Amino acid sequence: MKKQQFSKMVDVSAKQPTVREAIARGIVEVPATVMRLLRGGELHLPKGPIFQTAVVAGTMAAKRTSELIPLCHPLPVESCEVTVKAAGRRIVIEARVRTTDKTGVEMEALTAVSVAALTVYDMCKAVSQGIVIREVRLLKKTGGKSDYRA
Repeated sequence: MKKQQFSKMVDVSAKQPTVREAIARGIVEVPATVMRLLRGGELHLPKGPIFQTAVVAGTMAAKRTSELIPLCHPLPVESCEVTVKAAGRRIVIEARVRTTDKTGVEMEALTAVSVAALTVYDMCKAVSQGIVIREVRLLKKTGGKSDYRA
């Protein structure tokens, strides 16, 4: 009989803390009606200032990632920068997260981008539900055993 395997958190106790950084990006595609409102200076729409709210939401999410992802280590997020910019009919969201610890902050950066994108969706859905979140991905990771660049 095959032994049942259980999920477990990776043991990082033997690792040495190093400076870790991760950058993630996501795209929110919005219909022309939404982008016209955003470009026309109506960044507040019914729920308030969209880009600023998305930045705060992404930052908060990065700090609480281990509460959302079951096997993710709780990390002290030492720096989190979330940017939200309009480009054509796309809203580009990037998150750069840093810490000095035994494991990386890729999940924190990806979570920040994902929650910021969901916040944009939530705040714009009164105008249109034709909003699509795409290409949430890791762009760069440094620190630890290996570095990564997309």
